[in-house]
Amino acid sequence: MLPIYDQKSRIKLVIVVLALVIGAVTVIYTNLLVRRLSEREQQQINLYARTLRFLISTEVEDANMAFLNTEIIEANTTIPVILTDGEENIIQYKNLTVPEALSEAQKDALLRREIAEMKELHPPVVVNLGMGLRNYIYYKDSQILTQLKTYPLVQLGVIASLGVIAYMVFSTSRRAEQNRVWVGLAKETAHQLGTPLSSLMAWQNYMQESERFQGEPVVEELAKDVKRLQIITERFSNIGSVPVLKDENIRDVAERAIDYLKVRVSRKVVFKVESLLDPATTASVNVPLLEWVIENICKNAVDAMEGRGSITLILRHGGRNNKQIALDITDTGKGIPKSKFDTVFQPGYTTKKRGWGLGLALAKRIIENYHKGRLYVRWSEVGKGTTFRILLNG
Repeated sequence: MLPIYDQKSRIKLVIVVLALVIGAVTVIYTNLLVRRLSEREQQQINLYARTLRFLISTEVEDANMAFLNTEIIEANTTIPVILTDGEENIIQYKNLTVPEALSEAQKDALLRREIAEMKELHPPVVVNLGMGLRNYIYYKDSQILTQLKTYPLVQLGVIASLGVIAYMVFSTSRRAEQNRVWVGLAKETAHQLGTPLSSLMAWQNYMQESERFQGEPVVEELAKDVKRLQIITERFSNIGSVPVLKDENIRDVAERAIDYLKVRVSRKVVFKVESLLDPATTASVNVPLLEWVIENICKNAVDAMEGRGSITLILRHGGRNNKQIALDITDTGKGIPKSKFDTVFQPGYTTKKRGWGLGLALAKRIIENYHKGRLYVRWSEVGKGTTFRILLNG
């Protein structure tokens, strides 16, 4: 892997770690605030109970009673409470929303449900009135405390959403930048090939018309290579522009790519093309680009086998509901560790001493961006070989 991609991975890791640290600190600090506020509300309810007991047990009314009632009982405007007698008959309630349109039976049922919920949250506060009499105060967290409990989740959700948005923006920007690099490189390559290709075509015509070279095998081989260079130039020209897709016999395309390749690699590599499809089966493809993909995968396979082994292409139905055409390319090479199944398609990844590591990255881009298909490692085992699968639309 080239250093630049390792650096990007480290940056991503740092961002993720920082987000986790921020989230953890937020949760810890908010829980601390929740605990303190909960203790404060508990103290407020205890004071509420003592004041209520004092007011009930004191028969004389004076200014102090009015003060206590106003400053403690009536001052509670946030904590939902229900006061019951010893038999849990409801005496009064406060800070609960009870629609006025409800009947007495419906109100009682609603308050009973509230009491059941309050029991699960907090034990009731007992108000001893003397002579064996007691009241109970049931309560639950105030709306502010409830919102504060959910605040970390909301904040974490916001952080996660911002992270996802930032990642999408970054990825989109990166892909756009990569696309510009790919397109610029491809166009420049096609342009650079144009001049020597024109010269070779002129020499080819000269040799074909000259009596001196009549019957020479080199003329025929030169013609093949010139045609091949024309195809390569066309491939590079197609990068960055919308390629024209046509229904082509997919087996014919695969066999042509292999026929060209097998005479240009080691003779110790055995190629085989098999088809489980109807002979007339077609797929919507751009022939020059698809042949390029097949060649790139097969050349990597030849390198992985060190010039000795077999490469088998099998055509079959695949994808969801078998509505796509699957082209499996299997080699008997070194294999790929499972941890590298996705990494091998990243630009810059290579196990060779020479090379840019762009072949599989370019192949994946051609299949997924231009053909709306898929290219992935279907199977691989270290020391046994690898199967790449291409999914195309029929």
